Parts: sequence; structure tokens; C-alpha cells
Amino acid sequence: MAEMSYRTALVTGASSGLGRGLALWLAKRGLRVFAAGRRLPQLQALAAEAQAAGATVEPLELDVTRTEAHLERLRELDSECGGLDLVVANAGVGGVTHGKRLDWDKVRAIIDTNVTGAAATLTAVLPRMVERRRGHVVGISSLAAHRGLAGHAAYSASKAFLATFMESLRVDLSSTGVRVTCIYPGFVKSEMTADNHFPMPFLMETDAAVELMGTAILRGETELSFPWQLALPSRLAKVLPNPLFDAAARRLR
Repeated sequence: MAEMSYRTALVTGASSGLGRGLALWLAKRGLRVFAAGRRLPQLQALAAEAQAAGATVEPLELDVTRTEAHLERLRELDSECGGLDLVVANAGVGGVTHGKRLDWDKVRAIIDTNVTGAAATLTAVLPRMVERRRGHVVGISSLAAHRGLAGHAAYSASKAFLATFMESLRVDLSSTGVRVTCIYPGFVKSEMTADNHFPMPFLMETDAAVELMGTAILRGETELSFPWQLALPSRLAKVLPNPLFDAAARRLR
């Protein structure tokens, strides 16, 4: 695929964690970055940090779960900025959804953000990208997408949806000039993982994860999984017979 020159980017979930780090990383490389999230003060602090580094980050207060308003705002933004070159669907939430104590409100909250919100983000200006024959959509999935993690049915399933969604888009858009990238992070230090009360092997620093992600995006790679020490067994787990996987998952739990 030919090299692409990026001018503008949208990153959702940019008020903290990987989204914040990626927005700043892209801005420092000359992109005009729209950092979207629900917490405006954090986004404004990010914009100030970017400005101090000679970069441009513009805060965008946005709730991906308000689907119609979200779609409308992204289309307006696409028109206002002369076309978004890069859209990163990063906003996501986690939480325990154990089968023995399943709570619909928790399940729905995860689906609303990780499934509906992500799909809306990726879909909003994709038809325009196809018309322009340029653009790049990125979905931040998870290594948890490969098998259902014990106690995290909704989260694993939501990330599996996003991974499959991105794969179909990649096939469909192969001759359009629009790039598709799916990223599968492992455990990364963030607000989300700070609340985890279970072992997190090969936990990565945010900056190291962002460097891997940003580099892969600008290279136009179709997939990125990290860290390799966790990515490899996660992928191998896909082919384990169910009795073996179930036994292993119970021990890890």
C-alpha cells in the first residue's frame, strides 16, 4: 500500500491511559489531533501539555454511548477539518461480569461503549473515506478477544466483536485506499487496570505500549499484538480443545 500522509486524527477515550498517550504521540509527530472523551478537564490538560511541546491537540467532549449525537458530531468534525485521515476507536470500559453473578446493567454498559460506541466511531466517516480513497480506521481490541476470560464474559466478547468487525472491514476495503488496523494490547498500566485484583503478567508501561501502537499505525500494519510473551500463548489458546482451555482458565481464575 502506498505511503499515506496524515494531517488529522481523532482518538476516542483520550482522557486517560492508552488514548491519552496515543493522542499526544500523534500530535508530537505533526498531526492535528482531536482528543475525544467525556472528561473535559483531563482533555484540556492534555491539550496544554501538547501545546507546551509545540504540538496540537484539540479537546472534544464526546460520549460514544450517545450514538446518534456521537455520529452527528464526528461527521460535522470531518467536514470542519477538511476530512479526518485517521480515526482510532479506543474508548473502552471493563469490569467483572461473572456468570454466577451476572448483572445486566454492567453487561449493557460494556456493550454500549465497547461494541456500539466503537462501531459508531469507526462507521461515522468511513463512507466519506471510501469516497476520498484515503483514510485509516483503527480499533483497539485486546488479547482478551481470543478466548472468553473467566469472570469477564462481556469484556472478552466485546473485544472479540471489535476484532472480527475490523477483520471484515479490512477485507472489504482492501482496494479502496482506506487502511484498517486492529490492535490487541495485553495488560498496560492505566486507570482501568489499576482496579484489577488479579495477576497481570507482563504488565507494560503506558509509554512503551503507545510507542508500539503509534509506530504500527503509521506503518499501516494490519494487526499488532503485544507483549509477545502474552500474545503468543493467547493466540495458541484459540486452538486448545475446550476441556483443556476450561481447566486452564479455572486454574488462572
